[in-house]
Amino acid sequence: MARALLVIDYTVDFVAEEGALTCGAPAQAVDGAITRLAQQFAERGDWVVLAVDVHDPEDPYHPESVLFPPHNVRGTPGRALYGQLGEWYQRLQGEGGAAAGRVRWLDKMRYSAFAGTDLDLYLRARGVTELHLAGVCTDICVLHTAVDAYNRGYQLVVHEQAVASFNPAGHTWALGHFRNVLGAELR
Repeated sequence: MARALLVIDYTVDFVAEEGALTCGAPAQAVDGAITRLAQQFAERGDWVVLAVDVHDPEDPYHPESVLFPPHNVRGTPGRALYGQLGEWYQRLQGEGGAAAGRVRWLDKMRYSAFAGTDLDLYLRARGVTELHLAGVCTDICVLHTAVDAYNRGYQLVVHEQAVASFNPAGHTWALGHFRNVLGAELR
């Protein structure tokens, strides 16, 4: 059974104190756990997908434009991967090799990493049946991605110590939803 780790929106804009739409301290606290997972998956020959939110400047047609301030705008420093994960990714890209070939950057324009992307095709071409989730926000982009993965028949594992939200109640609710409604394993 092939596995993939999907790291969702772990960027400067969503994690750093100065981020445009930050989850703040809860998201910063999971940096080490996310980085260790990514490294373990890549080294063991599994797949790692870095699903990164992207928006065009001043796009009045995007539904998030009326819900949130501009964030993860194309070409801005806010789209960079945050902290240890960002350092790991840069180092891996510089080194090249087999592990780097197992890591993919995926631009996404909606909450779910499946919406409007080729993620499902990418995973199925590699025989992935078990999808591990990490990143932010537990109750927004991680949740919407998990629902779409469930509807596509993937076995789900959510790494509880590698997801975070700015909303503690939403975070707790989403963890219960993953387990009780989507049948996800929480690790």
